[in-house]
Amino acid sequence: MASSYVAGLAILKRQGAGMIIRFVLLSLFLTYSVTAQAVPVSDAAHGTRSYDEYEKPLVCQSCHDDIYQQWTQAMMSQAYTHHWDEIEYFELAIPHAEKDEMVAGVKHGCNGCHAPTSFLAGDTPPPRPEENSRANESVHCDHCHSVTGFEGDIPHNFNWISEPGRLKKGPKPGVESPHHDTVENDFIKTGDFCGTCHNEMSPYGIWVKSTHLEWKEGPYYEQGVHCQDCHMPKAKGRSAKMGEEGMIAQHLFHGAHDPGKLNGSIEMRMNPLEREVEYDGAAVINVQLFNGKCGHKVPSGSVEDRIMWLHVTATDSEGKTWHLPVDPKGFAGEEYTIAADEMAYQDMAIAKNIPDFAGVQRDGVPVGDRIFRMAYFDPQGRMTIQQWNTKSLGFDYRIGPRETKVETFTWEMPDDIAFGPVRLDAVLKYQRLVTPVAEFLNVPAEEYEPQIINVATTTFEVFE
Repeated sequence: MASSYVAGLAILKRQGAGMIIRFVLLSLFLTYSVTAQAVPVSDAAHGTRSYDEYEKPLVCQSCHDDIYQQWTQAMMSQAYTHHWDEIEYFELAIPHAEKDEMVAGVKHGCNGCHAPTSFLAGDTPPPRPEENSRANESVHCDHCHSVTGFEGDIPHNFNWISEPGRLKKGPKPGVESPHHDTVENDFIKTGDFCGTCHNEMSPYGIWVKSTHLEWKEGPYYEQGVHCQDCHMPKAKGRSAKMGEEGMIAQHLFHGAHDPGKLNGSIEMRMNPLEREVEYDGAAVINVQLFNGKCGHKVPSGSVEDRIMWLHVTATDSEGKTWHLPVDPKGFAGEEYTIAADEMAYQDMAIAKNIPDFAGVQRDGVPVGDRIFRMAYFDPQGRMTIQQWNTKSLGFDYRIGPRETKVETFTWEMPDDIAFGPVRLDAVLKYQRLVTPVAEFLNVPAEEYEPQIINVATTTFEVFE
């Protein structure tokens, strides 16, 4: 190619400098295009790199001490070592993939987002976390700062383009380092960068993770508010020991695993329609839930696992307490959004080799509570927590950005209610994994411990 380039220049010298400039620019463009197209992406990238091409996070720590420590406390550093993800991958995904050709790709593909360097190195399945291999680096510094863009129209299923080397890609221009070269990359500042892993399509063509798409369809995208604005907020500081002070993106990545991010993410109020109710009458109570904090739906991400539910109780003047079930609204598929004593998740039997498996209890929360979720269904139409085995989706009853949902509770006064004030309490709770599934798979308790998102209270009087 070099000899052709020189020969071409020799011929063009006789035709003027302008022609030479155009020739050089065209050659550079074609060379860049060939190089860009030659970088394998997504499934095609499996096994095309080596671990040695990516620096270990500890190397980055030597200069970026504060950012490194932030990262070690974030889920990005635990994407592979997190207990529930380990159980899901090794006890469900891999054995399922080995039995069903339709989902065989998840054996390698899960690592494209959870242990991307292992995926690129072809080290899949990687060793278990207790073996302390480089898979434990999870989503690490050099991976994100080697990404140049994504391939296709929609970022999803790890379709990032990774080009490792001395040149690191960052959000700022003119940054100098004694260890590596740095170039500004606008892509790393956008929500599309996050979407390469925070959107996922199942082998059946179903969007089973769509946090980026939810944001892009919502009001914050139109206002230019990106994922990083909330999950990597800026503060004064230094990105490196020798760096100048400025506004630095904090590498917190706080989301569904962070209690501070969850607290108050949904605002809640409640009121009775009447402040005085006859002892043989009925109280009607409305609870309003407003998503004024999240730029995507709640819950989001691993929606197949996650559950958020509203629990309402009434306590009379003598201390007797009753649980109030939600009033049905009558939409198709609502039965999956009201807690019931139903069985589900029978497709776990494929990986666990359990014939005639009846499943486990679907919800694990008080019967009658309102659940904010979107059910996932396997090819047999059964509710599943295995996103790779999802062929269809149920009704989406999550709370969108700046959306308010109103839940109504109609309560016939019980015969033994005491006269006087009645206190109503509403509690909105959240779990990252439904309890019956967690118990069945022996997931550590801290992985699915319920967290209170918000509470509300009000009163009315019972009279003769």
